[in-house]
Amino acid sequence: MERPIILFGAFDRHNFGDLLFPHIAAALLPHEHLVFAGLTSRDLRPYGGHEVRALAQLAADWGERAAILIHVGGEILTCSAWQAAVMLLPPEQAQDTLAYLNARPQEKMQWVRSRVRSSALAPYTLSRQRFPGLARVIYNAAGGVDLDQADPALRVEVLANLGAADDVSVRDRQTLAHVTAAGIKARLMPDPAVMVAELFGTQIRQHGQQGEVAHMRRELPQGYIAVQFSADFSDDEALMEIAAQLDQIMVSSGLGVVLFRAGAAPWHDDLACYQHVAARMLSASVKVFESLDVWDICALIANCRAYCGSSLHGRIVAMAFALPRINLRQPASIHHASKQTAFAATWEEAGVPGAVDVGDIAGGIQRALAVDPDQLRRTAAGLVTQYRQGFEAMYATVM
Repeated sequence: MERPIILFGAFDRHNFGDLLFPHIAAALLPHEHLVFAGLTSRDLRPYGGHEVRALAQLAADWGERAAILIHVGGEILTCSAWQAAVMLLPPEQAQDTLAYLNARPQEKMQWVRSRVRSSALAPYTLSRQRFPGLARVIYNAAGGVDLDQADPALRVEVLANLGAADDVSVRDRQTLAHVTAAGIKARLMPDPAVMVAELFGTQIRQHGQQGEVAHMRRELPQGYIAVQFSADFSDDEALMEIAAQLDQIMVSSGLGVVLFRAGAAPWHDDLACYQHVAARMLSASVKVFESLDVWDICALIANCRAYCGSSLHGRIVAMAFALPRINLRQPASIHHASKQTAFAATWEEAGVPGAVDVGDIAGGIQRALAVDPDQLRRTAAGLVTQYRQGFEAMYATVM
């Protein structure tokens, strides 16, 4: 009897890495009957994503039929219901909704539960009780670097869900330490996005020869640095420093700069911030990339000379294409390890820079450009091998 595989994750909103995860899982499961599920029903196909079904409705309709559920990846172990609910909002509604709800705590709680269709504190981790037909529950390269600092009730819930799963893998050593300290057996494997060049290289190259990516390549024939930063950097001082640092690296390297968004959901990237930075820069070789298509974003990174950004998956796609990379450290993570630094510490070879503050963008990019290309290619190939091995071990648990 066929047991469909439900791919579950945060690809019900626009975020670069989350949109990639189900593509990668589907490519590695070509003969399986797959169902794509998130917290809400949403059609992300206009952005290169999937048509997503709401897990709560899917569970109600499914009944007792057997199925396998794979959490496809991402920093899901510390994503609270409040965070999930806000990020599922249309961006244009976020500011007014937050202002309204923050003044009404009781209404806020009811709104969150109705939005995520669950009373779970960490709704992107599944309790088996919500879906009685599941024969297997799997976590694929999940992240949770701040699990030890999470609300105690959320942490208890997440660890209980992990403990009830049939197979658990995580994507960095810091998350691994948190879950193994709680007595949970887990494996370490890279993030799924390390597979994008291996699985979708031809498709990504085609995207690079057309549309907005091709336009950027024509406008900047000397090459460009792909730069991204989240709305955390939206204050005037940070934007002015980013502009000055990018001007500096453009002079020293001779490269252009393309500013792009790695997510359009609330609390991700703000196009207006990029426009402000571009307006403050002295160089004319800076462009703002507007496409939100996941394959266009991949192609933009694949054709760059270096990547600099706060997005972990911007870095990982650059890793997959053996390109120089540096993460931009978010202000809130200056005094503790972030998912970006935890991933780099786990998988990068010595000498590859991890993350920098805004005041060291130019220096960080320069250091990234100086890394031996053979070392970058070796890392890319090694990550593909390790992910395939991890995925095969995971898949063996569903057979």
